[in-house]
Amino acid sequence: MSNPDDLGAVGRFREELDPIVFLFGAGLTVGLIALYFVDSALVQDGIDAANGLINQYLNWALLIIVFLIVLFLLFLIVGPWGNIKLGDESPEYSFLSFFAMLYSAGFAAGVVFWGPAEALFYYDNPSPLFDVAGGSSEAMVIAVQQTIFHWALPQLAVFTIMGIAIGYFAYNYESVPLRVSSALTPILGKDNLDGVGAKIVDIIAVFATIGGVATSLGFIGSQFITGLDYQWGIDLGDTGVILVVTAMTLLFTISMVLGVDKGIRRLSNFNMIMFVALMAVAFVVGPSVFLVLLGTQALGGMITDFVSMSLFTGAGAMGGGDPAATEWMNAWTVFYWAWALSWSPFAGLFIARISKGRTVREVAFTGIGATSAATIPWFTIVGGSAVWAQHNGTADILGPLGEIGASVAGYALFETFPFGSVLMVVFMLLVTTFFITSADSSTLAVSMMTTGGKAEPSNINRVFWGVVLGMFAAILMTLGGVNALQDAVIITGAPFAFVCFAALLGLVREFSSKYGRVLLQEETAIVGSSESTDKSGTATRPSTDDD
Repeated sequence: MSNPDDLGAVGRFREELDPIVFLFGAGLTVGLIALYFVDSALVQDGIDAANGLINQYLNWALLIIVFLIVLFLLFLIVGPWGNIKLGDESPEYSFLSFFAMLYSAGFAAGVVFWGPAEALFYYDNPSPLFDVAGGSSEAMVIAVQQTIFHWALPQLAVFTIMGIAIGYFAYNYESVPLRVSSALTPILGKDNLDGVGAKIVDIIAVFATIGGVATSLGFIGSQFITGLDYQWGIDLGDTGVILVVTAMTLLFTISMVLGVDKGIRRLSNFNMIMFVALMAVAFVVGPSVFLVLLGTQALGGMITDFVSMSLFTGAGAMGGGDPAATEWMNAWTVFYWAWALSWSPFAGLFIARISKGRTVREVAFTGIGATSAATIPWFTIVGGSAVWAQHNGTADILGPLGEIGASVAGYALFETFPFGSVLMVVFMLLVTTFFITSADSSTLAVSMMTTGGKAEPSNINRVFWGVVLGMFAAILMTLGGVNALQDAVIITGAPFAFVCFAALLGLVREFSSKYGRVLLQEETAIVGSSESTDKSGTATRPSTDDD
């Protein structure tokens, strides 16, 4: 085989490709983009039909799978398997940088987009699970409770389970590449990671990632464009949407080419500083005492109702129930779980990439614990302030929300604060930088998927996928706005629920067979030592298989 260093940029690009995964992944995506320009109505009809089928037949499966993943990760945090290490080296990044990259690349762009808006939707139309009237004082608590439920443990869990599974097998087994299909090593078999089953998993991962990331880029791009129109009256139209997304694509491509250390790590650290600063200012100038009380009640309610909220389908016994309740659940919880699942291949691969040398407990805690600790205050402060302003008549945010969409909520909220214009500019800057970190890390992950697991794909590969993701996002935005984005992400994310579940089963099988016996021996040794001490007053070393 030729040395890629001697082939130049194009030669390295051709040499590194996994042709099957690249051609199928690129073919599906580019083909869909081309079909949009030929017959956009056909694309829209196809998305609507597939979305309807998944919501009708697979919604329950998504809810159960995500719930089981959360339980498993909580067990890893407190249980003995948490001591298992990913590889035998020291961690590459400090904990703060590790956390910042995981949070920024994982889902912070969605947090910024939905933070000011989501609780308002639930305040106006609460979950049918709770017998609460819309617009009431009781609905304020339920609104924030539902929001932090959607954005705390479950979404983060599906990223984390894939990160642990990919990282464990890639760093603890010889000749296992850093790619999505490696998460299923116990099921596929180490010798079959280049087989048909592994290729299918990697192709699904590419397609799911493109759909999920393009959805996120579409949300953030629409929020940026809405800000221009709302604050300065700049209406860009469909052509402007494509131009703005293209410009943002150029920015995240530059960051991506700089690499993880120079680009993604530094920008992620900057994002978190600005994120915390904006949240702190909103808390100080907002209804601080009310937010503390609201957050306490909402968090307590989320913990108390976690199981019922996780498994609520809107359907009653024997298939009955309220169709409106099922529709509400599909529109929100199922959408969010599918969105997270569509991100799980990319986020999991990126988490694995930066987690080498850390224990399973560290990754699990950072993935669902530390990130939740950052997310819950944001939604409590920003979402709670929006609900408070609406309920007390300080501002009418639901009006613009109904006319323009969720992307306007942040601007409508921050303009009610002192120095509102400054806060709106900071908010728009935060939107843009989170867009960049989400896009460059996801593009890096797709590049890794299509090169068979190379940690440093060529720049040509990265730029290609950056352009494809940007175009796909722009098309979804012009095709049907937020509705098209939500429909597309359910289609791409739902199938990957079963891959995540298989990864969970694979980890259980691996950890129980390889580490369960060791742990049992250690417990037996402790008991034996205790008994020896009790009988003779002198502790004796228990015998092992090596004696």
